[in-house]
Amino acid sequence: MHPPETLCNTVAHHDGSPGYVSNPSPQPGDRVELLVRGRTDAGTKRVHVRTKLDGEPVFTEARVDRVDGDETWWRVEVEVGSTEFGYRFLLDTPTGNRWLTGAGIASRDVPDTGDFTLTTHPAPPAWAADAVVYQIFPDRFARSARQSDILPDWATPAAWDDPVPWGTPGALQQIYGGDLWGVLDRLDHIRGLGANVLYLTPFFPARSNHRYDATTFDRVDPLLGGDEALRALTAEAHRRGMRVIGDLTLNHSGDGHEWFRRGQAEPDSAEAGFYYFDGADRGRYASFCGVDTLPKFDHASAELRARLYEGAGSVVARYPRDFGLDGWRIDVAQSAGRHGTQDRNAEVARATRATLNAAAPDTLLLAEHQHDASASLRGDGWQGTMAYSGFTRPVWGWLADAPLTEFWGVPGPIPGYGGADLAAVMRDFAALLPWRSYTHNLTLLDSHDTQRFRSMAGRERQHLGAALLFTLPGLPMVFAGDEVGVEGVHLEDGRRPFPWDPARWDHDTHRVYRDLIALRRGHRALREGGLRWLHCAADTVLFERWLPEETLLVQVDRASHTPVAAPVAARSLTGGPDLRPGEPMPADGPAFHVWRVERP
Repeated sequence: MHPPETLCNTVAHHDGSPGYVSNPSPQPGDRVELLVRGRTDAGTKRVHVRTKLDGEPVFTEARVDRVDGDETWWRVEVEVGSTEFGYRFLLDTPTGNRWLTGAGIASRDVPDTGDFTLTTHPAPPAWAADAVVYQIFPDRFARSARQSDILPDWATPAAWDDPVPWGTPGALQQIYGGDLWGVLDRLDHIRGLGANVLYLTPFFPARSNHRYDATTFDRVDPLLGGDEALRALTAEAHRRGMRVIGDLTLNHSGDGHEWFRRGQAEPDSAEAGFYYFDGADRGRYASFCGVDTLPKFDHASAELRARLYEGAGSVVARYPRDFGLDGWRIDVAQSAGRHGTQDRNAEVARATRATLNAAAPDTLLLAEHQHDASASLRGDGWQGTMAYSGFTRPVWGWLADAPLTEFWGVPGPIPGYGGADLAAVMRDFAALLPWRSYTHNLTLLDSHDTQRFRSMAGRERQHLGAALLFTLPGLPMVFAGDEVGVEGVHLEDGRRPFPWDPARWDHDTHRVYRDLIALRRGHRALREGGLRWLHCAADTVLFERWLPEETLLVQVDRASHTPVAAPVAARSLTGGPDLRPGEPMPADGPAFHVWRVERP
């Protein structure tokens, strides 16, 4: 059994949460108090914060704020002198100086990329902090009585229980008939689960069931119920205290889009400048990932920008203003505005955010980003991204064991991570972001673009993944069907229609999701608290979510392991044993536990 003193693997801790930063959303010139929490037995003699003034390093000494049991708290006040204000701490310890940055403790000089960062750009809407997001692929969620049986010529009809013919020609043209009226009819299911934000994949007319190949942005697809259905859905969601986010591609359209058709046919038209046509050969053009049906936008065109995302007349502005959308998720955002030597990606993000600020300020702007998104999350554009690199991939690495030949775009199988690897990858990516951006990333186990996590990890480990999803920082996202045990071994197969017959549900999985969401909604520390990794071994991780008014401990066990001694007294919130200091914590697995620390 590990002794309790080995649990805290660093001499000090700080993060950007409200318990350590007096104002996580300051304005330039504001004074902000920062706190550092250290082990008293580490013998730290002095603490300085290093900031920068016009590029020059400035050191300000902190003072001891209090000694609380075996912990010493240091406090220092700084003036926020730049739009993106970076800082780190220098600890004077008996064994030499140590740097404390978002990347952890270092005894050597480390780059500034891991410094803690406060951003003074406008904060995300306040409602986002409490968000539990529910992703819906409209064609596969619910079919209403209003759905028409008349399909366009490109579509192939399917009965609701037909298997998805993934990987076969025409699979992307198979239409099951889910619509927005069906989503409205099933809001009680979503609300009963505890989710409060609907994220709809595209609702524009297209020539595929995924609709990322839009043929127009001027209206909602009649197959989904048209404009009337979207307005009715957002209105009813708002009446129930829920939000609705749309999905928009700023990187490309479909080759059936009215803009592309005009630009291809009329070289002198404004629309001809919307795409990268190869000179006089109008049949050659740049496309997303070489897929000819997805021609890529050229953001050098001012007219394209005005129609798509700049100003009151744009698509970005119109749907929040006229349809009640509460924000957008931007598809393949890492590619938008980038082609060859041209890179307008940051301009696209900033202009989209500025348009939303003007048209509908209380909206959230998220983006898909499949890799390192740190350069895009400084706070002036996207307010968060889908955390594939910082959450999904490390969770897969620790919990999934499917024999994949490709690990989300990387050749080879899923790496065999231990708990320490899980925590290290998450910390490495989080260290590159302002805390505010980190906590507004969409965390997810899977999505419409992946196979189902359950098919990679199995039922029991899906529950462990859900425990991580709802107890770690971020905006947790559930792909519709995960909560009742839907499977899928391929991204298309994962888009199976929702099984509305309760006899086909895994009710234990539904209970696990419902209970974890209720736990998250009932404890602010799980939504806004700081994160401190306490113990990481091959088959177990233990971490703390902390706010001044509440401390929660979370333990997730992949398998049975050597027990750890409880560091504090704590009461179980998940039906397991309470903790007593020095006594062994639960060590059976697979299992998860959440405790609330008892205070004197």
